[in-house]
Amino acid sequence: ILLDKDGKRKHTRPTFSGQQIFALEKTFEQTKYLAGPERARLAYSLGMTESQVKVWFQNRRTKWRKKHAAEMATAKKKQDSETERLKGASEN
Repeated sequence: ILLDKDGKRKHTRPTFSGQQIFALEKTFEQTKYLAGPERARLAYSLGMTESQVKVWFQNRRTKWRKKHAAEMATAKKKQDSETERLKGASEN
């Protein structure tokens, strides 16, 4: 147990094993959201709390959305530049 300077309990981040992360990622590929019973089963099978699984999925969805948005922006830029190129070629 870690204590802060006032002697209160300090929150520590859990570290997950490679096997736990692999199972979480595999489950995330199949479904982005877990219902209560699914979350409970997964948490139990991985030796984690339901809260840890819930937060892991929330964080993973955020990461997934950011990556997806960046990929969409890149694709749009590529499409826009291709449209401009074709537009320029047709004007000549």
